[in-house]
Amino acid sequence: MPSFAPKVDPKNPYDTPHAPTWCPGCGDFAIWISLKKALEQLNKKPHEILIVYGIGCSGNMANNIRTYGWHSLHGRAVPTAVGAKLANRNLTVIVAAGDGDSYGEGLGHFIHAIRGNVNVTYIVHNNSIYGLTTGQASPTSSKGMKAKSTPEGLIDEALNPIALAISAGASFVARGFSGNAAQLQNLMVQAIQHPGFAYLDVFQPCVTFNKLNTYSFYYERVYDLQADKSYTAQDRQAAFVKALESDKLPTGIFYKDSKRKTYEDELAYLQGKALATYSGKPRSVKKLFSEFK
Repeated sequence: MPSFAPKVDPKNPYDTPHAPTWCPGCGDFAIWISLKKALEQLNKKPHEILIVYGIGCSGNMANNIRTYGWHSLHGRAVPTAVGAKLANRNLTVIVAAGDGDSYGEGLGHFIHAIRGNVNVTYIVHNNSIYGLTTGQASPTSSKGMKAKSTPEGLIDEALNPIALAISAGASFVARGFSGNAAQLQNLMVQAIQHPGFAYLDVFQPCVTFNKLNTYSFYYERVYDLQADKSYTAQDRQAAFVKALESDKLPTGIFYKDSKRKTYEDELAYLQGKALATYSGKPRSVKKLFSEFK
């Protein structure tokens, strides 16, 4: 029987025959390439990985990385990923979603995934705009931004997702910038290796619809937290102070707690092996019914 599966290049195991359709210069390209390089650096096999995608420009990546993939409903990427991880804890589970998807409709799931500390990596493509729907203000858009949905200027204050994650108790909080691919790849590696819910927000310029948060805007403001040798990512209070900075924008790891137990470690029935490996042999319920006679 002929095989219709495309040939796999052993030198580029995550490549597919498809090319992204993002706008030239889009920050998503750097996230896409950095993620593939991070997975290669970790020597992960494509069949060992599940990436759950949100709705938005970031979801265009779904056909462009050769792993297991799931294109979820808007705002529902995180619960889908959590369910997959609890079903098969042997999988490396990653979420790739945008700021509108993550901090708008999906914000509640974000907070509760932090509370549970499920071993999932959450990469947010943060361009401070709804790009796929051609330019509406998002939860991280700056106050006063004029967009299609706010022609007179945005009234709402911008959400600070880093401060929110730290205050909610996240065990790994980091921020990258698509203009610094080397740092971004390193942050992805550390996030995937982290035992617990690892959150990585990525400044990712939308060159078509967001003329405020441009590459030059970020190059003038970002700096690497880890360049300051006196900064320790184990100090939650210091991390929160850094998260509130606005004139300069820190990138790197804000906070990391590797000692906190994961959600899976707290579940007795997941100890020893993955739920997906259980035989599923049906059990008789006769004894249970007899108690109600």
